[in-house]
Amino acid sequence: QLEDSVGGLVHAGASLRLSCASSERTFSSYSIGWSRLAPGKEHEFVGFIGWRAINTNFADSVKDRFTILRDNTKNTDYLQMKRLKPEDTAIYYCAAKYYQPSSAPEEYDYWGQGNQVTVSS
Repeated sequence: QLEDSVGGLVHAGASLRLSCASSERTFSSYSIGWSRLAPGKEHEFVGFIGWRAINTNFADSVKDRFTILRDNTKNTDYLQMKRLKPEDTAIYYCAAKYYQPSSAPEEYDYWGQGNQVTVSS
């Protein structure tokens, strides 16, 4: 089970951090992926952190602005978003899959409820 943090409304250029917490004891064995869904657009991969935080990967649209950190003591991953743009406005989801990460949202098995992030210009 995954629990997302609440999103928010921010101005362009601001930063925002989303969290994704799990009660799973073997959390370190899961990869966490972040994706987003904006009106009129397809479900878009944002980034992932591999199991045991081995690696991270990001979509070109957010690379150099977004990072993902894992706190194993809290079974929580954080999506740190900087220099937000209006085009980043979307519902953001975190999802988990066992072991190997993927840039395909449909390959994830467990999903958070999603949270709205709105970036005003």
